[in-house]
Amino acid sequence: MSPAKPTQEDKEELLLSCRYGDLEDIQVFVNKFGSEPVNDIHDDTGNCVLHMVAANGHAYALDYLLSVVPPSLLSAQNDAKSTPLHWAALNSHLSIVQKLVQFKAGPGVDLLDIKNAAGRSPLGEAENVGWDEGAKWMVEVMNLAEVKGEDEDQVVDSAADIEVEIQDAEGQIARMKIGQQTPKDP
Repeated sequence: MSPAKPTQEDKEELLLSCRYGDLEDIQVFVNKFGSEPVNDIHDDTGNCVLHMVAANGHAYALDYLLSVVPPSLLSAQNDAKSTPLHWAALNSHLSIVQKLVQFKAGPGVDLLDIKNAAGRSPLGEAENVGWDEGAKWMVEVMNLAEVKGEDEDQVVDSAADIEVEIQDAEGQIARMKIGQQTPKDP
């Protein structure tokens, strides 16, 4: 026998439970209706359950939902083309950003390349709100090997610093060095 079908009110309650991080109510919904309906539930602006938990920093609810939804939901875009990662970056939730990017079955660092309707990636959103800690982490995990240029075959010394240029939301260039810190002589 298949599970009951959720009503519109049930769906709205699930979205609210995700927004407020009410893990018990999320689990009750899944136990009652199964995980399938969770994948297709969106609010009026296209936000799914992962948008809600990511935007509000609910790590336990995110962990549970990642165990029941398909990995494709990690790259789901709302009406403004923002992903759950955009929302986590916008609201400075480092543990959520890390969980979304590091989820083994998910798209991984490719999530960092998705741009929203404003033309910003999750890194761009972090920079736009002045969230340096998150921007730094995203730059450190970005797949820099895909950046191609004249020296495409050049071997990079892993002990050397890598300088990265990133264009922020206002079009300004930010430079950041990634690599090992060498102690300075006294």
